[in-house]
Amino acid sequence: MKYLALLLVVFHLSSCSGSTNETSGTLKVDTLPQALLPSVEKQSDTIPSDGTYRFDVAFAEWEGKSMGEKVTVVIKGDSIKVVYEGDGNLTNAKKGDVFSKGILVKHKTGVWIIGKSKSDAEVDEIGGCSGGPTIVDFKGRMYWMC
Repeated sequence: MKYLALLLVVFHLSSCSGSTNETSGTLKVDTLPQALLPSVEKQSDTIPSDGTYRFDVAFAEWEGKSMGEKVTVVIKGDSIKVVYEGDGNLTNAKKGDVFSKGILVKHKTGVWIIGKSKSDAEVDEIGGCSGGPTIVDFKGRMYWMC
């Protein structure tokens, strides 16, 4: 978990370089420092059992801090749905909002993402504010968002 947070911080700082071609908070796989990839790949290869779980929200733009926000994660097979329960202070969100839903896919970097299809395992931009698949960390029980 520490390595994923470090990876996102390093990425976020590099995305603030002023380049107009980069999207803030986007994880570009081809620019990842190779030294960090083995650490990311140590995430579990297994999806948690079917059920309902409470995860912290990790904000990519705030170095992975949760700011006390939580979501409910519902897993059934390889399907996942992330629901906001309204017990935090998020603006523009209300109880019952579905933040993300789709299928769980192990990305080529070794992190779990919420994708639309299995081919999302090969996309170059994930997480943060990319508009691409979001990252979910089962070991740390964290759902990553912008």
